[in-house]
Amino acid sequence: MFGRMPRRSSDNTKYYEVLGVSKSASQEELKKAYRKAAIKNHPDKGGDPEKFKELAQAYEVLNDPEKREIYDQYGEDALKEGMGGGGPSHSPFDIFESFFGGGFGGGPSSRGRRKKQGEDVVHTLKVSLEDLYNGTTKKLSLSRNILCPKCKGKGCKSGTAGKCYGCHGTGVKVTSRQIGLGMIQRMQHVCPECAGSGEIISERDRCTQCKGNKVTQEKKVLEVHVEKGMQNNQKIVFEGQADEAPDTITGDIVFILQLKEHPRFKRKYDDLYVEHTLSLTEALCGFQFALNHLDGRQLLIKSNPGEIIKPDQYKAINDEGMPHHQRPFMKGRLYIHFNVVFPDAGVLSPDQCRTLEKILPPRPSKCLTDMEVDDCEETTLHDVNIEEEMRRKQQQQYQEAYDEDDDESSMPRVQCAQQ
Repeated sequence: MFGRMPRRSSDNTKYYEVLGVSKSASQEELKKAYRKAAIKNHPDKGGDPEKFKELAQAYEVLNDPEKREIYDQYGEDALKEGMGGGGPSHSPFDIFESFFGGGFGGGPSSRGRRKKQGEDVVHTLKVSLEDLYNGTTKKLSLSRNILCPKCKGKGCKSGTAGKCYGCHGTGVKVTSRQIGLGMIQRMQHVCPECAGSGEIISERDRCTQCKGNKVTQEKKVLEVHVEKGMQNNQKIVFEGQADEAPDTITGDIVFILQLKEHPRFKRKYDDLYVEHTLSLTEALCGFQFALNHLDGRQLLIKSNPGEIIKPDQYKAINDEGMPHHQRPFMKGRLYIHFNVVFPDAGVLSPDQCRTLEKILPPRPSKCLTDMEVDDCEETTLHDVNIEEEMRRKQQQQYQEAYDEDDDESSMPRVQCAQQ
């Protein structure tokens, strides 16, 4: 019934490896794997023809339950020897066309017009730093065009549209006009009668569901998985999920991550930066504070005993930065940038000054002698807001320049005497 039994079992894993699926893969997983690999390796898109042929051969066998059962039990040789109705026999282009519902172009058995590449649909997706640190899933509802399920994208009940007589099925019209003696200008434009499709569907033959438009609207909810450690402007691609159109390879939906500014943390590559302000007492005598991390943990940050923190100093904590993308157990560093605030302007008593001098490092060894002090002129220091001062000076210079222009315009003009 099935032909003679093979003498021994042969390779029964190759087809699964070609498609990149496990032996327990479902029909849906087989279709998804074939679709992705076939588009990538199609000769019209610069793919490998041999790889394209192998993919079609593997999919034809594994998609047929009877052939798959024989292949799993006896291997590839059993199919070649005639079990299960013979081995793969269809052209890889025919299989591709039947899978995608129409001619793709390029292959020896391609029929119909060449399919064009559909445009990708690009969306920006705003994410917080917490989203990129912890990972998240966002559900987004989108509308897209799909081939009309009733007429399968034909637009008509009969399944065959008539040729447009206005453009003879080309979709374009050529008009000529004379622009000069012996000069004729030819212009090509989209045929207005068929809108460039090259086809005309009669009112009576139009599909009742899509009204001859060949496509209908579909609402779809996409789950966008934002993985830990993803970067700003990184793309998340849903292949073949954009608008469908007849004779067109469906494009992709692309989400571009857009990081929202965080009130406290800044990210640079896989490291995090945070600013913290210390009082002079904390900088000199020690400090501790709790830092609320991006995953909700409280980190205790404290100085070492006797340690002095300088203004504009950085400290780092290992493995508390951003997770590495696709290696979330590895993390960057968390950098803390310290600012030191001095006390408000005031006056210290002589006793306070003497106490501080005992604790702080000694003054510079070189001091002015009494004679050198007597040779100097006395000065007085005043408090000043330098930004306000610079603003006032700019306004003053602008006013002076304006007054000079007024003085020049008010001077009488002297005309030269003509002889």
